[in-house]
Amino acid sequence: MTEITISSARSQLGDLVRRAAHSRETIAITDHGHVAALLVSPQVIEDLEDALAVADYQRRKAEGTLGPGIPMAEVRKRLGLEQK
Repeated sequence: MTEITISSARSQLGDLVRRAAHSRETIAITDHGHVAALLVSPQVIEDLEDALAVADYQRRKAEGTLGPGIPMAEVRKRLGLEQK
């Protein structure tokens, strides 16, 4: 993870955002030596959310607390994927 001060980040913001977005690099913006914010690619966040959802599903499955599922035909209907 790259760290940069707020004052340095001001003049480089566009470049920092592009680096985070395209290289999936996490950039920590520091204020008085402490991390105040992170610049991360939206894809990194989406990947983390997906991993969290899978882990939650696996936990609920192991606990036996999964609710009833939705039949595939209903899913296809809701998504407008019905075969004609």
